[in-house]
Amino acid sequence: MISTEHLPIGSQNRTAIVTGGGTGIGRAISILLAKQGMAVAIVYSRSDNDARETVSTITKNGGQAMALQADIASVASVREMTETVANSFGGIDYLVNNAGITHQMQFNDLNAINDDIWDALLAVNVKGTFHCCQAAAPYLQQRPNSAIINIGSIAGETGYGSSLPYAVSKSAVHGMTRSLAKALAPRVRVNGIAPGAVATRWWKDNEEKMHALSGHLPLQRISTPEDIAALVLMLLTAESVTGQILRADNGQTL
Repeated sequence: MISTEHLPIGSQNRTAIVTGGGTGIGRAISILLAKQGMAVAIVYSRSDNDARETVSTITKNGGQAMALQADIASVASVREMTETVANSFGGIDYLVNNAGITHQMQFNDLNAINDDIWDALLAVNVKGTFHCCQAAAPYLQQRPNSAIINIGSIAGETGYGSSLPYAVSKSAVHGMTRSLAKALAPRVRVNGIAPGAVATRWWKDNEEKMHALSGHLPLQRISTPEDIAALVLMLLTAESVTGQILRADNGQTL
């Protein structure tokens, strides 16, 4: 746990929550924001090993970070998490909703889709994202130039992805982003990023598929987690941008 003394609210030295911040895209976001002088709360759901490793990476490089466990599908858990962050850091400037789950299945097999799959994906990807926005909003509204970034997917734009329920859940996240941008204006900006394939742990375990896909993309590359992190930082600091979904897909949806 970091010091509970209040942190200065300058152009740097701001505070951010990153859900799913221990691995992959979330880890890259957490590290980059910390490099910019922000104190980062890394939220994880199950094992704390990855989150604490990310915290260690940040603190060894002079940054400030803490790891917190929260079930974003639970309103009570999310409210406790945001209160802890606000008390520890003296407030909340940014929220990055990166946590999400997927379900791999044959896309056109409608009979394989059951209520358990729907409930799991919607509880985390849609309701969980909203819970975090709802709980953080009162804190964000007290800060100048505060912002929310929701990590969606090109599946939410194209209607196709790892499963039909997953694509629907990400489409809902994109719609929620636009609606929240109106609901929270002018105090809080809300934007989204829709990544295509990203070289996370899963993709690295499927390098043959990754290379095959990259050869068909206009830019002939797969995004890295650091690519997405750079876009998050850009949108957090872009004071004239709200309600936008930025595709980060190396031209895949052209």
